[in-house]
Amino acid sequence: MLAEERRQRILELLAKDGRVIAKDLAVMFELSIDSIRRDLTMMEEQGLLQKTYGGAIPLTPPPKVRTLAQPRSIRYGNAASHQDAISKYAASLIQKHDTVFIGGAGIQYGMLKFLPDDIPFTIVTNSLTIAESIRNLHHIEAYLVGGKLRANGDSMIDTIAFEMIKKFNFDIGFVTGGGIALNGISTATPEGAALTRAVAEVSRRTVCLAPHEKMGVQMFATSIPLHHIDLLITDQGASDKTIREIESLNVKIMIADEMNPDEGEAEHGSD
Repeated sequence: MLAEERRQRILELLAKDGRVIAKDLAVMFELSIDSIRRDLTMMEEQGLLQKTYGGAIPLTPPPKVRTLAQPRSIRYGNAASHQDAISKYAASLIQKHDTVFIGGAGIQYGMLKFLPDDIPFTIVTNSLTIAESIRNLHHIEAYLVGGKLRANGDSMIDTIAFEMIKKFNFDIGFVTGGGIALNGISTATPEGAALTRAVAEVSRRTVCLAPHEKMGVQMFATSIPLHHIDLLITDQGASDKTIREIESLNVKIMIADEMNPDEGEAEHGSD
């Protein structure tokens, strides 16, 4: 097969499956992974796709800087495999007697099914849904941050919530956002950004859950700069370019492995 025919076939697979994995393409075309990566690099330079840590995804337009919150049925529905890999690895970081903050985003809610069940620890949350899900788990001591109840959301993100969070200290603050880019974590509302900022300020360790669809995206309100993050967990769909840029800021990055979510595939960056 000629190189151009191979690259056309890769584009067809992208259109059909939404992503391609370099090691799978190497087997399919009976080539080395390095040869496939050169193909993907050339195709990225031609503006045909976006190269990722493990392969490539189609080019997608950036989202608007202001977006509406997803309905609960979607936000707390079944997660994609790459999101589960991130959530599972994040949950594995919790140690005996830790006190952790878990917010109300879908990727944070996804941690619940992977929480350790054989050690005692404490969770503080600002999400009614998460609080209700963990209230009867006897090995978990749970605290719900108060604030104004909103008709279109179940998380407290007002000034009362900010003041309550400042009264705690966390071993780990698990944070996320609608965008994770070089200028930091960002979200659609100033209130959401302020809550993330409050959590990071009282956390000994701030861990960012960063699925690839959020990487390189900038939303309306920036919460914390990347150098305030102790560990960023993403997945194999993350852009090579974005990973290299974030690494240049000496941020530790863990690539969650979808095939073995208990382990990160690679750790990048330095302290």
